[in-house]
Amino acid sequence: MTDLRLDATQLERYSRHVIMDEVGPEGQRRLLEGSVLVVGAGGLGSPVIQYLAAAGVGRLGIVDDDVVERSNLQRQIVHGDDDVGRPKVESAADYVRALNPDVDVRAHETRVTSETIDDLVGGTDGERTDGYDVVVDASDNFATRYLCNDYCTLSGIALSHGAIYRFEGQVTTFPNDGDGPCYRCIFPEAPEPGTVPDCATTGVLGVLPGTVGCIQATEVVKYLLGAGELLEGRLLMYDAMGLSFETVDVRRNPDCPVCGDDPEIESIHDVGYEGSCTVSSD
Repeated sequence: MTDLRLDATQLERYSRHVIMDEVGPEGQRRLLEGSVLVVGAGGLGSPVIQYLAAAGVGRLGIVDDDVVERSNLQRQIVHGDDDVGRPKVESAADYVRALNPDVDVRAHETRVTSETIDDLVGGTDGERTDGYDVVVDASDNFATRYLCNDYCTLSGIALSHGAIYRFEGQVTTFPNDGDGPCYRCIFPEAPEPGTVPDCATTGVLGVLPGTVGCIQATEVVKYLLGAGELLEGRLLMYDAMGLSFETVDVRRNPDCPVCGDDPEIESIHDVGYEGSCTVSSD
């Protein structure tokens, strides 16, 4: 770890972290040296971006290829009315810069695909120094979820997964540093296209992604600090209508196609992510 000392302004900004035994100056330095790539600057990505920036995560990448629409503002709180029509990554990056000058925010106005993910995450070339410590999957489609999972699993990069639907959400964490499960251990294959409607069709409670995204941000901060117990091997499910949480234990599946004993997926190029997210036949 480099000798990164907290100056007077940082000591004031992060004082409520510094006085905690579980964080302290050393933990805050870990956050300032940490790097996180947030995939999606929408409902889930908004609170993740806000709280990671506030916590002082030193390098924060934001990936999204969409523009802000007025219908987003009911839940995507990193954007404002004046941002309608702007790229989401620009709006979100401006928010981060205004909130915390310690954060090196990098906006990537692109879509995460099998062709772009390595350049975005930077996890497969050991000589590269600009890779990210954690990827936060705040996406809204199965293709991106499976791609992020497969890439991070194969590269040994920690992954935070979150998803929402109407009044319900789920969160889990995959450190990818041992024998824990991956996303495919829980959900081996994506549903057939068109069988799961999106929020534009069914709606979503505006505050729901705030709760789920905050939990994702909490998990990322704990991971960077090396403190607490992560949701590894546990899927946390939240029901906003009943205001209830349920935790389901999940284990690594020895038959998992990406992290199992005899994996079928050895490269992200083995999979057709725009289809059913299954192993390619060719």
